[in-house]
Amino acid sequence: MISVEEALDKILEFVDVLDGEDKPLLDCFGQVLDEDVYAPFDVPPRDNSAMDGYAVQSASIQGASEHQPKFLRIIGEVAAGSVPGMVVRMGTAVRIMTGAPLPQGADVVVPFEATDEGERKESSLSKSDIGIQCSLPKEANIRRSGEDIAKGDLVMRRGSILIPAALGVIASLGKTSARVIRRPLVGILATGDEVVAINQPLPPGKIYNSNSYSLAAQVLCHGGMPRLLGISTDNFGQLSMALQRGLECDVLITSGGVSMGDYDMVKQVLAAEGDISFWTVRMKPGKPLAFGTFTRGDGKKIPHLGLPGNPVSSMVTFEVFARPAIHKMMGKDYSENTKMRAVMEDSVKNSDGRRVFARVVISKRGSEYFAKLAGSQGSGILTSMMRANGLAIIPETVSMVRPGDTVEVIMFDWEQPPVMKLKEN
Repeated sequence: MISVEEALDKILEFVDVLDGEDKPLLDCFGQVLDEDVYAPFDVPPRDNSAMDGYAVQSASIQGASEHQPKFLRIIGEVAAGSVPGMVVRMGTAVRIMTGAPLPQGADVVVPFEATDEGERKESSLSKSDIGIQCSLPKEANIRRSGEDIAKGDLVMRRGSILIPAALGVIASLGKTSARVIRRPLVGILATGDEVVAINQPLPPGKIYNSNSYSLAAQVLCHGGMPRLLGISTDNFGQLSMALQRGLECDVLITSGGVSMGDYDMVKQVLAAEGDISFWTVRMKPGKPLAFGTFTRGDGKKIPHLGLPGNPVSSMVTFEVFARPAIHKMMGKDYSENTKMRAVMEDSVKNSDGRRVFARVVISKRGSEYFAKLAGSQGSGILTSMMRANGLAIIPETVSMVRPGDTVEVIMFDWEQPPVMKLKEN
């Protein structure tokens, strides 16, 4: 039986960053860039107005105020997307909209609200003139060409995560696609004579296949693409065939079949047809955990993570081991789950020298965070996993955590993932 750290190291030593692919821009959300992005032109490409108003020369409005406005002759109007042909000189103004290119000669934009435009619209005053009611310095309310991005700039480095703003920046360069590290395809196979597909009647003594769906959702949350491989009975031949079908994936995950029972076949198939690295870890829940590789026809070795069959054990071991592996394959930081410290409100007993991962609900009161057990800690109580937002870590050397003790907590980041099609055989 090895430690959590040893097990994770063995898994991460084997998996590597996947290759890149070119994809439409929106499909790249949350992925990692596999190229440097340079600017082919200035952004913005031309000097433009930062607001609706009048483009003028600053010298024309020096000393202007609400009580002593400066009156200028309007020589034209320019809207966003058009190209101005007029030249602004002393004593003249061009009506301009936000984002419109700045006409030649102008060096300041006076917002509408600092003029008498509203008064002129409701009176008989000339509409060909405008009264400027403030004095502004040069460059006021002007966005200069290249002030955001200059032509030739390295805008985004390879390895950057494509968050919403990053997609917007790439779009501002006129790019419709990006090269990103592809998402891993994760095969998920449930095992056990007792497991029944969720669209079938439930015979006595059987249980529905919940593990495949919770694991597939975890894969989606962390950026991978799940492929449901169905259910295999505890039969060596059938299980071997089912595992072979999953070898087109980048990683293969099974649930069940890794304990010490006579019918736990996963580790037997792995030992007979693949290479097994380890199969027990000093943790609770999740002690029976197998990791190894299968070799497919082209010689490529596919990592296999055999998770326990109990639904909570399956989800906990996924968070501790599969999540970092998926992140590494995607080119993301996989070094550490998001952790914080919280004060326990309940007692947790650790009687057998394993690292305990207790399901907890984290709340904040004042400046402190508190952790309360999310319910019964049995490895079959999936509803307590549903209520939890973190896992409190009880080290192997600690036999009891009492109310008031401070613990480290792995926080779940189960947010809504990008929309992806769930692949199912």
